[in-house]
Amino acid sequence: MRRPFLLIDVSNSFTKLALASRTKLASIKKIPTRDLSGKLLRKTLGAWDFDIVVISSVVPKTGKVLTKVFADKKILRVGPKLNLGVGIDYPHPKRIGADRLANASSAIALVGAPAVVVDFGTAVTFDIISADRKYIGGVIAPGLAVMTDYLYQRTALLPKIDLGEPVTAIGKSTRAAMMAGAVHGYRGLVKEILAEILRELGPTEDFKVVATGGYAELISAKLPQIHKVHPHLTLEGLRIIAALNTKPATH
Repeated sequence: MRRPFLLIDVSNSFTKLALASRTKLASIKKIPTRDLSGKLLRKTLGAWDFDIVVISSVVPKTGKVLTKVFADKKILRVGPKLNLGVGIDYPHPKRIGADRLANASSAIALVGAPAVVVDFGTAVTFDIISADRKYIGGVIAPGLAVMTDYLYQRTALLPKIDLGEPVTAIGKSTRAAMMAGAVHGYRGLVKEILAEILRELGPTEDFKVVATGGYAELISAKLPQIHKVHPHLTLEGLRIIAALNTKPATH
């Protein structure tokens, strides 16, 4: 399978890989970031064929592995100096995570501006794009899995749980009580942060809220404040950035 771009999104938990044309994701794979090595990366890629590697990474130590594996390829690392399709109005642009820039690029294409992106990863991040299509800042809070794992790790009797929709708000077992606290409580956290963001920006702003990440579907299910869920928002952003910063092949 051949496409012009290999997209790589390295997050704290998983590394997602996608072949992409200028207009569409073609195939997606993922591996645990903690297992990332040159050998595993080559095995995972298999027969994929591509010209340009587009990288978004929030794990600096993976840089040497990626540089070595793709030494014979052109590498495009996402950062504020690239054409992102969105401007930046932020005091220190270099400190914005590459994944958050990719999400902003994707949100503009998907729902327009103004917009808020909620990314449910190891941390949950909120990124705000203004009506004049500029990234203006965000919010970072602990991720849902981090919060529930902390309870398990720091208490003697509370178990590790798999998250899903609670049957009731009043748990009839320890697991059910933890589930209710995690999911309903987390929805409250997201709802209140969104309310504060919109309150600060003013009532006249008609923001669209798009969610992505591992728990986006679960938490968004009963939050009407979130207008759209897109499971591959970051990868789509990398595809958009790739297309904006390269010329189409001519034959």
